[in-house]
Amino acid sequence: MAISLSVNLNKVALLRNSRGGTNPSPKVAGKVCLDAGAYGLTLHWRQDNRHAKADDVRVLRALCAETGAEFNLEGDDREELIALAIEQKVTQFTLVPVKPGEVTSDHGWEVPRQHGVIAPIIERLKAAGIRTAMFMDCEPGAMAAAAATGVDRVELYTEPYAASFGTPKFKEELERVKQTAAAAVAAGMKVNAGHDLNLRNTPLLARMVPDIIEASIGHALLADALYLGLAEAVRRYVRACKGEAVDAPVTQ
Repeated sequence: MAISLSVNLNKVALLRNSRGGTNPSPKVAGKVCLDAGAYGLTLHWRQDNRHAKADDVRVLRALCAETGAEFNLEGDDREELIALAIEQKVTQFTLVPVKPGEVTSDHGWEVPRQHGVIAPIIERLKAAGIRTAMFMDCEPGAMAAAAATGVDRVELYTEPYAASFGTPKFKEELERVKQTAAAAVAAGMKVNAGHDLNLRNTPLLARMVPDIIEASIGHALLADALYLGLAEAVRRYVRACKGEAVDAPVTQ
């Protein structure tokens, strides 16, 4: 089964913000991605507005509604974010823990310790008809506790897998992803994945972990787009998500 590709457009917003204008446009980039075969679009709206902003959420939600694509909103447990997700009735909300000063997401939720934070938010979102997911480290033993929150899906944090690619630890990390995905399914959840996935490591993940049904990919895809063009980069990532070997640009 192919992994459905959701393109994270945060870096497009980050580039736009660096000049304080409107170019490049996340909406235009989103349309290019969907036209090139992406299944959906993702934004992570952080409190500091360093890339995506609230208006970007509204604009991309409308684009996805017009085109029939899925829209995945990511973020922490702050009220303004949850309220915006419900207002816009996003397709999916992925709850991601955030620690002060982090450059990017680098850890999953700790359950059952954080159950009391997560479960009420999941309940609110599901009552609004929104599919829910939560960002989790690849730990098979934590999947039952994740399911106990009522969440529909887990998004597996794949940075350790990606970082181990081509090293002696790779088989161990791949097996950890496989076992965690299987444990999630056994607990009644579906499985997404994300973080540091690229054209080199995604095809094998798609072939070896069929329980993964969706991946959110942003940084690597948009970096590759500098060399390939955005539409061609998306087309190659769609193929990679089907398990096909794909040529990656030479970046060094």
